Amino acid sequence: MAYQPPGFLQRLRLLVIAFASVVGLALLADATLTRIDAAHVGIRVKLAGSTRGVQDIPVVTGWVFYNPLTEQIFAFPTSVQNVIWTSSAHEGRSSDESITFSSEEGVNVNSDIGLSFHIEPSLAPHLYLRFRQPDLLILADGYVRNAVREAFNDVASRMVVQDIYGAKKGKLIADVGAKLRDVLGKDGFIIDQITINGALRLPENVAQAINRAMEATQNAIQAENRVRQVRAEAEQAVAEAHGLAEAARQRAEGEADAVLIRARADARANEIIRLSTTGPVLQYRAVQRWDGKLPTYQGGDKLPLLTFDVGKSNLNEADRKKELEELLAADKARDKMVQAPADSGNSPPPASPAQPSSAPPSPPPPNNP
Repeated sequence: MAYQPPGFLQRLRLLVIAFASVVGLALLADATLTRIDAAHVGIRVKLAGSTRGVQDIPVVTGWVFYNPLTEQIFAFPTSVQNVIWTSSAHEGRSSDESITFSSEEGVNVNSDIGLSFHIEPSLAPHLYLRFRQPDLLILADGYVRNAVREAFNDVASRMVVQDIYGAKKGKLIADVGAKLRDVLGKDGFIIDQITINGALRLPENVAQAINRAMEATQNAIQAENRVRQVRAEAEQAVAEAHGLAEAARQRAEGEADAVLIRARADARANEIIRLSTTGPVLQYRAVQRWDGKLPTYQGGDKLPLLTFDVGKSNLNEADRKKELEELLAADKARDKMVQAPADSGNSPPPASPAQPSSAPPSPPPPNNP
């Protein structure tokens, strides 16, 4: 055996001791050091204090040193957890995990339920101390699922099956979510969303009865809409008939008023002509139109020339002139009133018919032949 100097053996021994110390420290660090990842919260549980209170279980984050002989570190995820309980073998588990609940009439309703939740980090010690289970999915399939099924039964038992299957399904979901927040909230579960996935499954006879009732309701609504349409069309036709009748009445009244106005105008014109035409004037016009031949009977006897007795009259000359002047003054005043809108607003008012102008137009004087 070759001779080895004492210094070499001593250095080799120190190197082995140092290596063993490093390995020992690494193994010790691996056994006593852990890390709480993001979106998680950790709790330090003393193994000798399993009956200790919540206040004795601190919350830890990041890198944590602990004594594996007397302590354990449990990590709870604080991110949203999604679970679904369904009858489908292609979603969730292969077994039927759907939830069945009963309506007010006792009709069983089966449905696929989805739930999203997360935990309150500050309540993680309380959650562990109560259930002794750090796996949230195991808690969801046990305690949480039972709470969901109980909430559905409690809310649905106060609703008729037609409301659950129909328009009030949203109210059912809202009431169940509110009840779950009250029941699970004190244990640290925060309910983010609860849903009914797909259609509700009812007994065949119940589903057919509800469908027939809904169809009858839709038919009644359609019939009511048709009645309203017919009523509206009838009211429109009546309104149009009333409008046509009113237009015809107004047209007839207008035509009658026009005839009356023309008759009054003709009567007034005849009256003016009567008052302005004297006996001599009529005699003169008769002579002007005479062709020099006397009219004859059928038998051949001749008739005398038509003459007028100018002495006979219902009015004397003064009354005739006065009445004629009043009529002419009234016509002149009416003409001014008709032309007033086209004139300026400062034009004087028309003369009153009772006060004729001092120089009314007079009829032409008679011409003696």
